[in-house]
Amino acid sequence: MELYLLRYFLSLVETGSFTKAASACLITQPTLSAGIKRLEEQLGVELFVRSNKRVFLTTAGTRFLPRAKAILHEVNMAAAELSQTESSNVLRLGVLQTLPAAWVAGLLEGFLRERPDIRFDLIDGTEQELLNRLDERGVDFALSLRRVEDDTSVALFEEGYQLALPLNHRLAGSTEIQGEDLANDSMIVRSRCEVLSETSRHFTDRNVRPPLVYRTAQDERALAMVGAGVGITVMPQSYQAEDVVRIPLAGFNPRRTVALFRPRYALPDRLEAAARAFEAFAIRYAG
Repeated sequence: MELYLLRYFLSLVETGSFTKAASACLITQPTLSAGIKRLEEQLGVELFVRSNKRVFLTTAGTRFLPRAKAILHEVNMAAAELSQTESSNVLRLGVLQTLPAAWVAGLLEGFLRERPDIRFDLIDGTEQELLNRLDERGVDFALSLRRVEDDTSVALFEEGYQLALPLNHRLAGSTEIQGEDLANDSMIVRSRCEVLSETSRHFTDRNVRPPLVYRTAQDERALAMVGAGVGITVMPQSYQAEDVVRIPLAGFNPRRTVALFRPRYALPDRLEAAARAFEAFAIRYAG
C-alpha cells in the first residue's frame, strides 16, 4: 500500500470534498479519485459514501481512519528522527497559506542573518493540515492562527480584515466604506479566507450581492488582481501593495491572531537551541 494513497484518504476525510482534497494534495480531481478507488480495491472495501455535495466515511472507512493516521504518524516520526540525526541544523517550518509571503520572507531573512548556520525546510498548509503535521512530527514549528490561548503556541501579532481597493477606485479616499456602497463592484473571492462565511453574511445581511469575477486560493494573486483593477476583496490588514489601498469595511470587525506553534516533542539538544533562538527572533520581529 503506497503512502500517498493514505494521504489522499486523510485529505478527503478532512475536506469532505474530492475537489478540495485534490487541491490540498496539489493534484487533479481525477488523480485523487483514481487513487481512492485504488486504495478501496487494495483493501477490498468501500471507504466513502459519495453524494452530490459531500462524501462521508462508510463503517469500514471509519474503522480504517485511526489506522491510516497511525501509519502516517509512525512514518513521519521515523523520518523526523532520521532527519534530525543527519541534518541537526534544519528547522522544519509549516506556514499557513493565508500569511503574506513578504512577511514570512522578512522573518526568515532576518533570522538567517543572525543564524546562517540554520537551514529551513518550509511546508505550506491550511490550519488543520499544519496542526496534523505538528501532531505527526511532520514539522517542528508552524506559523498559523491561534484559536485558544495555551502553551502550545506564542502569539506574534493580531490583525483585522479590511477592504482592498485599487488606487483609482472611486472610494479610495474614504476613511471607512459601507457595504451598501459596493453593490455594483466586482468582487474577488479568496477561497482560503478564514472569515469567508462572515464576509458573505455581512453583505447579504445588507441585501448587497456584488458580482463575483474571480475566485482564487492564492492571496498574492488576489492582491495583484485588485491592483490591476479586476475587482475588490476583503483581506487581512498585513497584505499590502503599492497599487492597492486598504480601507475598513464599516461594521465588519473579525480579527485573527497569528502565532508560532511550538514543537510537540523534544528536539535534539543542538536543534533545541536553534528552535529557542528562532522563537525569540519571531517574537522580536513581530513586535
